[in-house]
Order: sequence, then structure tokens, then C-alpha cells
Amino acid sequence: MHKIPTLFLLCKAVVSTQSTGYKFGPHLIKGSCVFWESALSFAFVNLRPVIPGHVLVSPKRVEPSFTRLQPNEVADLFQGARALGDIMKEHHGTESMTVVVQDGPLAGQSVPHVHLHLLPRQPGDFPNNDDIYGEVERVDRRRGGDRTLEEMEREATLLRDLVERAGL
Repeated sequence: MHKIPTLFLLCKAVVSTQSTGYKFGPHLIKGSCVFWESALSFAFVNLRPVIPGHVLVSPKRVEPSFTRLQPNEVADLFQGARALGDIMKEHHGTESMTVVVQDGPLAGQSVPHVHLHLLPRQPGDFPNNDDIYGEVERVDRRRGGDRTLEEMEREATLLRDLVERAGL
């Protein structure tokens, strides 16, 4: 079964307008790892990115199933992902991005909260395009080697600056 890891770090709240952070399934994502938010969605950095720039976008309302999101939540989530995708592609110097949503445990969803994975792709980043899924599984099983809080906060700060410059 292919699944994208939904690993993250519970970061200190320092920047987000919501000082207590956001629920992500049973977890709390605090402000220093959040780099974008709208009325209904938020985006945050990943503890174990599969490739550089691998980030997550999620609705603020905790809902495990994509098919149970309200139409305005779906629109907000995908409009945010589209705009963030443009920023991520430009920042990472690429024209391509893999966007993944897993709806339920049989689809590989490991946190019971809808979320999109944005993965900016580079030429030759995987010998075969679908090899990304095998790498995702390897990273998901890996123990240790996680990014530090400081690394994640630096990335979130950089992305937050890019988002602000883009007027999002």
C-alpha cells in the first residue's frame, strides 16, 4: 500500500495569528510550523519531507474524510493548494508538482484529518515517476533522522515570507 507520511513536529507557537495552533487529527500543529492560513485552511511544513518542499495543506475543521468536506471547504483547500503550488514551484525552480490526497486508511491516510501533500518535482528526482511512492513508504518506516525544530521553523519562516510577498 502506498502512503504519503503525515509526519510533523509539534512546534512552538511564535508567528501564527492563532497562538494555540491548529488541530491536525489528534495532534496540534502550532504557529511556528504554519506558513499560510485562510478562513478555512492552513499549510504547514513536514517533519520528514520525501523531497525538498514537501508540505501539507489541511482544512481547519477536523474531518477525516475528503468526501465529507463542505463544498466551501473543498474550494478553499484546493484554491489554497493551487496558489501555494505556484509559490512552491517558483521557489524550487520547477514546473511540476505532485499533489496527493489520501481518503481513509485503505488509501494510506495515517492521520484522520483531510490533508493535501504538495511535492515540488525536479527532473530525475526519481528514476521512474511513480518511484516516489516507494520512497514515501521508506521514509514513513524510517526511525530517526527527523529534521530539527530549528530547521522546520526556518523553512516555515522562509515560506511565510514568500506567501506574504505573493499577497496570499
